[in-house]
Amino acid sequence: MDKPRNAFDALPENRRDAIVHAAVETFGQNDYKNASTETIARRAGISKGLLFFYFKNKKELYLSLMEHLTDKVARIVVDDAFYEIDDFFDLLIYAAESKSRVLGAFPHLLEFSVRAFYPEHKDVRDAMNGWTQSQIEPMFATYFKNVRFDRFRDDVDPKHVLNMLIWLADGYLHQQRALRKRLDIDDMIGEMRCWCEMLRSYSYKEEYR
Repeated sequence: MDKPRNAFDALPENRRDAIVHAAVETFGQNDYKNASTETIARRAGISKGLLFFYFKNKKELYLSLMEHLTDKVARIVVDDAFYEIDDFFDLLIYAAESKSRVLGAFPHLLEFSVRAFYPEHKDVRDAMNGWTQSQIEPMFATYFKNVRFDRFRDDVDPKHVLNMLIWLADGYLHQQRALRKRLDIDDMIGEMRCWCEMLRSYSYKEEYR
């Protein structure tokens, strides 16, 4: 029997969700190396052989999972109200708060997301780091299309401001991990609000601050 071109996407939604939830739980509880595909298959209610019918190896499963979750979260976050927001910083805060609700609704998704943001294993490290950087341009083209960039000072590049926010979030997460503290998403959203207000004061023309 030939393997379909995209066997996983061809599955009924409930079967896809079972595999996704099992993989998120397993990768969220363990680093990449110690996450067992046998455990994922058992939690999903399928055989390990069937799991590898859908994904040729563990790396493909992990990267496909990341793409699937990114698309799913984007569909939830980018609602009708999203495109009504024309302020750069208001939009970022709205998206962050929407994502926090999604993370809170799905067990282990937060832990999985943090591990994915800091990939350590050689099998996925380069792919994930490259993937993270590649999201910035599509983000601007797709999600910021109604933002009024004319509010920025002429000498400020909005993409640089977005990079600064990413660096701030990266530093915050590094600090929490170094202190072995459990990530508090509400606390991080509060910090992000402060960062946005500081950067708004720096980057916007005076009449828009």
